[in-house]
Amino acid sequence: MTIMKSKIEVKDVSIEFPGVKALQNVNFQVETGEIRAVVGANGAGKSTLMKVIAGTNPTYTGEVYFDGKKVELRNPNIAKNLGIEIVYQEVDMALFPAASVAENVMMNKLINGMKGRALVNWESIRKEARNVLETIKVDINPDTLVSNLTLAQKQMVLIARAISERCKFLILDEPTAPLSLKETEDLFEVVKTLVREQHIGVIFISHRLNEILEICQTVTVMRNGRVVENMKVTPELTIKTIVNSMLGQTFDENFPKCELSIGKKTLEVQHISDPTMLKDVSIYARAGEIVGITGLVGAGKTELCKAIFGARKISEGNILLCGKPIKIKSPTQAVKHKIGLVPEERRKEGVMVGDSVSSNLSSASLSKFTHYGFIDRRAELQNAKKFITELRIKTPSENQKVAYLSGGNQQKVSVGKWLSADCDIYIFDEPTKGIDVGAKREIFLLIQQIARNGKTVLYATSETSEILAITNRTYVMYNGQVAAELVTENTNEKEIVFYATGGKTNERA
Repeated sequence: MTIMKSKIEVKDVSIEFPGVKALQNVNFQVETGEIRAVVGANGAGKSTLMKVIAGTNPTYTGEVYFDGKKVELRNPNIAKNLGIEIVYQEVDMALFPAASVAENVMMNKLINGMKGRALVNWESIRKEARNVLETIKVDINPDTLVSNLTLAQKQMVLIARAISERCKFLILDEPTAPLSLKETEDLFEVVKTLVREQHIGVIFISHRLNEILEICQTVTVMRNGRVVENMKVTPELTIKTIVNSMLGQTFDENFPKCELSIGKKTLEVQHISDPTMLKDVSIYARAGEIVGITGLVGAGKTELCKAIFGARKISEGNILLCGKPIKIKSPTQAVKHKIGLVPEERRKEGVMVGDSVSSNLSSASLSKFTHYGFIDRRAELQNAKKFITELRIKTPSENQKVAYLSGGNQQKVSVGKWLSADCDIYIFDEPTKGIDVGAKREIFLLIQQIARNGKTVLYATSETSEILAITNRTYVMYNGQVAAELVTENTNEKEIVFYATGGKTNERA
């Protein structure tokens, strides 16, 4: 049986935001039945292009064709009616946590398909949701509240919602960023099933280039708002080739680790537990030291970071600063003790996307800029200029809204506000999540400079390569506990993965 293919063609599309040419005469196409990667450094235009295709960037110039016919993708409903669906990286922003899985999967039908009806057939809604979930081989109870799901399950709910609408093209924006290895494998199976059995076209945006080589057939590389290259995925295509195309230059994958002068013990966490995750966790860190906290997704890294920062309740144990016990029951108290946290979910917790770069950079140290209840805008502006220069934040002005910056530059703003507060202890939770290799290198250099200035750094990540690249010592977590403490220069990826997956010290003999 011959399968009729659908095709999206973007021709000479441009879009401009205040002071930024986000897309410049972009030509791009994708067909059903293929998985096409779109890659590029932060700010290259990937997400902007996807939003044009999804109908959420209506101010574009140029032309878009669907199956050879010109279409005006000026609002999301037009795109949805054509069968174009997008699943954004911040899955929580697109779901209703107090509603059930069935309600979230069938949300579009509930909103648009029930107009004029007095009653909803809830049994029918649950049945349809269950059928959609079974189609993508996902085992989730339709009656479960979304607030009780894992991030991976929430993502599957959004994919289920997309295909419930007779989806032809599915755009996945950084879908594996919050997922464990097993969850990523499950997602890939779902994507392959959709392409193989329903002939959906998938556009896959990711900074994890090894995954792109595993699942995609073609790669579109973007740089500075332009498409610079299209590549077929073959056994000869390497990550280094893609990176060089992304950056327009040769990139040295080996990050040079600098020598740090390590001082006295500054932070001690003694036998802390919380009601749900952490179990008798003890760690310490010294001035000028970068201490890694690693483990698989769900091991307790984020919970430990938030507990130290006062954003998570501790049921047992103590925290000491320079040998003295302190009570931290809120982030406000942590800030008073000169502790700063750069959180994993930067758009949700790290920055105020609707505010300016200047306002964000002063937000953790407002007392420095406030006199008699009024903010000294001139001082705030000078502070912003200083950190924009030092951190090389790419922004047209200090007054630019953070929402319009690339992911890497948003992360720099998230770090910069704590540098402005001049903390003694900096906690980084997945600081390179969703940013490209170039921006990652800049974040590494910045963190090393913080440690070189005598500050204490906790660096939490599930990326083993980052732990090996930047830390001095590493705590490996498993199931809410510290499974091992390792000197980084004396360990390797194999040993870290051994402990992160539940291995015991006495089993290594």
